Amino acid sequence: MKTAKFLLAVAGWALAASSQAQILTEGFDDVSTLAGSGWVFTNNSAPAGATGWFQGDNTSAFSSQSGAANSYIAANFLNASEQGGVIDNWLISPELALGGGATLTVFTRTADPGFADSLELRFSSGSGSDVAGFTNLLLTIGDATTPYPDSDWASFSVVLPTAVSGRIAFRYSVADAFQADYIGIDTLNVAAVPEPSTVALL
Repeated sequence: MKTAKFLLAVAGWALAASSQAQILTEGFDDVSTLAGSGWVFTNNSAPAGATGWFQGDNTSAFSSQSGAANSYIAANFLNASEQGGVIDNWLISPELALGGGATLTVFTRTADPGFADSLELRFSSGSGSDVAGFTNLLLTIGDATTPYPDSDWASFSVVLPTAVSGRIAFRYSVADAFQADYIGIDTLNVAAVPEPSTVALL
């Protein structure tokens, strides 16, 4: 009897896993390949600095959440070229076929809690990559409600708006580059929401 219950449980787990179809999985192992797979980098910092989004090679600050030590994507205070500059740096995903619903999970952290690092997660339906289209703010990490994690990587999850397709954007935003430090993003996963019939079956 116990064996039968165990097999039934395993079958249920397998069904649940198969019902959550993977839409996007990205570990940022090689940031140089992202543009070729539909990712868009837009650094609107003023004045723009020497860096945009880059490979997480500063492993002395912290290593990746998963994989090789530098397998994450990073941004820092050099996104703007002056200490008083405004950081406004965007990382935009390829267009995703969402099919009406999906959940996003991502890991992020900062190197030092004494700075004002802030990361917004935004959404725009359709294929457009103009930052003006990302009016749907889903989450802000680094504000009074959600402090930026610094001692270790932390996971954040959001349900994406209902849309046939769309893009997600990570916006690294700091009003004064003098108050910015160094952040990383790793282990991004977007999965379809299970069909109601599947949930009822489980």
